[in-house]
Amino acid sequence: MDKNEKLASWQLPQPLWEALQQLIPEKKSHLGRPRSVNFRTILAGIFYVLRTGIQWQALSREQFGPPSTVYYYFALWADSGIFEKMWGLALETYDQLKGLDWEWQSIDGAMTKAPLGGEATGKNPTDRSKLGTKRSLMTEAQGIPVAVVSAGAHVVDKQLLESTLEAVVIEKPSPTEEITQHVCLDMGYDDVECYRVVLNQNLTPHIRSQWELKVEKKKDPTYQSRRWVVEVTHSWLNRFRKILVRFEKLVSRHLSLLQLACCYIVFKRAKSF
Repeated sequence: MDKNEKLASWQLPQPLWEALQQLIPEKKSHLGRPRSVNFRTILAGIFYVLRTGIQWQALSREQFGPPSTVYYYFALWADSGIFEKMWGLALETYDQLKGLDWEWQSIDGAMTKAPLGGEATGKNPTDRSKLGTKRSLMTEAQGIPVAVVSAGAHVVDKQLLESTLEAVVIEKPSPTEEITQHVCLDMGYDDVECYRVVLNQNLTPHIRSQWELKVEKKKDPTYQSRRWVVEVTHSWLNRFRKILVRFEKLVSRHLSLLQLACCYIVFKRAKSF
């Protein structure tokens, strides 16, 4: 493919494959024969499923190999934490190229459908109690995803705040007297316990109550909070159809798909492929 030719949305970008290569380099089998499985093709099949939402067994055998083999390696890498490590490599690359901005962090949750149920699903109070799942996402100041956790749709956002703050996939700098780190949250986190959780992390909470939001809007109709970046990142994640509607019954599989999508978003913002 020509370097100037733009990839289709479902085609595997080279940076994702390079990240995987660092974690599971090609090796020969114990018999000295080259490994017959092409890991790049396997990852391309996983990414195709993530992007299109196609069923695993409906993957093209001619293009990606046996669907059972693709899913076998997806499950193996998910259980090994490979996708989280790929995300970490992507964040390190972004930090080197553009720099992660930890001064203003944002956290928010989003609910999606989970018609088959499974682990970490529950009745969605905003969707006639149909089964759904929730992801709690954390971004840095530019909207780069740095942490995500998954739970049932019935779990309120504030109950996931502490686990989200602790789920950052790379080591981040500690707040100092010179450089204060802030966390922006919506009024769903307007709770004493949320303030305690954030302050215990040496972070400065910015939680808008409903009353404060009305006052700001009255003063300035064009007012926009800093936490809008996390909403944008949620919309990017919803472009991956295997995440938009969850069919994975194991939460580890669903979380791995979220991590791979976050890895793609970080590389996309870093290298603009």
